[in-house]
Amino acid sequence: MAALLREVIGDVLRRARTSQARTLREVSDSARVSLGYLSEVERGRKEASSELLSAICSALEIPLSRVLTDAGERMARQEKVTLAGTGATNIDAATKVVIPSTVTMAVA
Repeated sequence: MAALLREVIGDVLRRARTSQARTLREVSDSARVSLGYLSEVERGRKEASSELLSAICSALEIPLSRVLTDAGERMARQEKVTLAGTGATNIDAATKVVIPSTVTMAVA
């Protein structure tokens, strides 16, 4: 089963916090969010609003765009593995698509 976006974002946030050797309490105080709610977000149990994500990222001093990019890249890797396991094909950005020209038909 594919991971949910909230789970991947939570993992990215937790890794950022732990890499800074900061506690949940420190970040929750700085972001002005309850410790319990931040814990739920990090565990992927709560879907954080964009405002809350912005506050958490500010508290961690990392750009929101970095969190979203990291989460997107992780999800893309997971999807690639999932697709490879099912034998499904995926079109990537390097794939060229040829669209045939339209043919004009005369109506009598």
